Parts: sequence; structure tokens; C-alpha cells
Amino acid sequence: MSSIAVIDYGMGNLHSVAKALEHVQPGVEVRVTADPEQVRTADRVLLPGVGAIRDCMAEIRRLGVDAEVREAIASGKPFLGICVGYQALMQFSEENNGVDCLGEFEGRVNFFGDDLKDADGERLKVPHMGWNQVYQTQDHPLWANIEDGSRFYFVHSYYVKAQQNDLVAATCNYGVDFDVAIARDNVFAVQFHPEKSQKVGLQLLQNFLNWNGQP
Repeated sequence: MSSIAVIDYGMGNLHSVAKALEHVQPGVEVRVTADPEQVRTADRVLLPGVGAIRDCMAEIRRLGVDAEVREAIASGKPFLGICVGYQALMQFSEENNGVDCLGEFEGRVNFFGDDLKDADGERLKVPHMGWNQVYQTQDHPLWANIEDGSRFYFVHSYYVKAQQNDLVAATCNYGVDFDVAIARDNVFAVQFHPEKSQKVGLQLLQNFLNWNGQP
């Protein structure tokens, strides 16, 4: 039986993610856990996250999840980051007066700003909440059967800008262009919430469960 560890550090929408995974692949073993052994022996690893990055990083370090993440990535097994679990992989976030993140990818997490406007000059609300189009910038197994420009569900006030363009797997626009997904080797991470994105989100989770970790 295939197994997936959903890392529990107290800051993720764990129930929704676990239920979505069980829905797309009945019989999959979903381990909602912070136990290093349970993470280590799982076939796949998912790092979720909601809330303030300062609190997330504090719990990640307190519980030793940072070491679990690095070991999982180094192992070559499929790894998926979602929302703050995506932002945490970057080097630094502007949130909470500046927070050092895990540094697995070169990039920053920036604030949308208090005066964000669309192309017509209309003021945009922050956080960016709701459905928005995602534009794929590279072929990847996790985009299988998902049309370019599909809409996914977002809830965030801070966005990722990666330093290496070749790692960017998709972009989005909300007043500014930002990097909504990154991919490198066995790692894929997204800003949106696949578990809240209906058909396309469930397809992405299905693709993750079918993925062997190869680009």
C-alpha cells in the first residue's frame, strides 16, 4: 500500500488535505504525523501550512520538522509543499518583520502591499483570496490533465519570487506577477490550496500520488 506523510507541526489544514488525498486514491495510507520515523518510511511527503510564517517556522524548528524536510528532499521521494509549506522552502519572508526560512530554494516571500492595484488601476484587496488563473511555465508530471490557465483557490497576503527562473513551474497575477509553483527534481510546491480547488486541485493531488519523483 502506498503511504504519504502529511507533516503535522500544528499549522496546517491537515484534515482537508488528508481527506482529499484519501478521496482521490482510496486505500492510500495517509499519515498525519510529526514522528520522524513515520515521515522517513513514507513513500511520499507533504508539507502543508497556514497562518503566520513566524509561528510556522518556530514550530517547524521546535519540533525538528526542518530536519525531516531536508531528509525527505534529499531522499529523492516525491515531496509536495502547499501554501505556507511552499513559502517555508524559500530563504526569507518579509512577514512578521522578516523571518529566515528553510532555504531549500533561493527566493524571497514578499508582501503584496497596501496599495495593490490591477491593470485598470482598481484597488485590489489583500489578502489575495479566491480563484485565480495559474499559467504553467514548464511541463511537469503534476500538471498532467490540467489545462494551462486553470483556476485554483488562493488565500495569502505574501507571495514568492524565486531567484532561478528555471525552477518556476507556474505563475499567477494579482496586481503583480508572482511565482505560484516551483519544481526541482523530486520537489514540487504551490501557493494555492489544491484541496480547496475542486476538480483541478484533486487532479493535482492525484498526479502527486502517481508521481515517481522524476521531473
